[in-house]
Amino acid sequence: MPANTRDSLSKAKPLKDRSEEAKIAIKIAADLTDPPEIVREDLLKTHVLKMESVELSHWYGDNRVLSGISMPIFNNRVTAIIGPSGCGKSTFLRDLNRMNDLVKIARIAGKILLDGQDIYAEHIDVVQLRKRIGMVFQKPNPFPMSIENNIAYGPYVHGVKHEGLDEIVESSLKKAALWEEVNQRLKDSALSLSGGQQQRLCIARALSVQPEVLLMDEPCSSLDPHATAKIEDLITKLKQDYTVVIVTHNMQQAARVSDYTAFFNIGELIEFDRTKKIFANPERKMTEEYISGRFG
Repeated sequence: MPANTRDSLSKAKPLKDRSEEAKIAIKIAADLTDPPEIVREDLLKTHVLKMESVELSHWYGDNRVLSGISMPIFNNRVTAIIGPSGCGKSTFLRDLNRMNDLVKIARIAGKILLDGQDIYAEHIDVVQLRKRIGMVFQKPNPFPMSIENNIAYGPYVHGVKHEGLDEIVESSLKKAALWEEVNQRLKDSALSLSGGQQQRLCIARALSVQPEVLLMDEPCSSLDPHATAKIEDLITKLKQDYTVVIVTHNMQQAARVSDYTAFFNIGELIEFDRTKKIFANPERKMTEEYISGRFG
């Protein structure tokens, strides 16, 4: 049995639990309000593309982990990526802002377009690219410095003068729904915050450099239900100003926060569509089996 298969099995939830979770997710999706029915081939005609992967494949050494992924990411919408552990979700997410460039054995084929421009073209400034496409990781990772300096650091590095930083700190913390909780303790260490507050601080830090796209890799996986609810509420508000892509193992979360859902399995994009359709009436049998908790 391949190692990645063993890892997936070891992390998998019991089928009974998955089945109950699936029922709740399907009910949540059924209650969503949707625009008039849109067939899959018309999505590109009626929605504004922000990013797009075109026949994207990815290898770590000789191990191919993504195979020919072609998928749209629509502007000012939340796209959720679901699928079993080890299916390539996080690798795909990290390819979207070239975080995998830092992995020596990683290589890709295909294209990822941002506003129609290939982000892997030779002339692309990767630092500026990651300013446009921010990322929030699975576990909160605040810098070991004050709350305000966590926010101010990025803009300062990108050339913002000291007199403009206070406004950015306040604005970013407000966008991350954290200002009211920390405005009297901005000089305190960020490490003194709770886990949920730290994750919102990391979101504020990502927003401080004014990105266009926000990538979120299982941002609630280490949080309690109360903190998770705050992050989910924040995600639904952020799409007014940003394009959001979120990787999640929680199907209920995907149903609650996303407009579109992509289902990955074994490095392939099995199905992409509006979230309500993916959960209520998927086209592919494999999608239905995963959503209903039969595997994963």
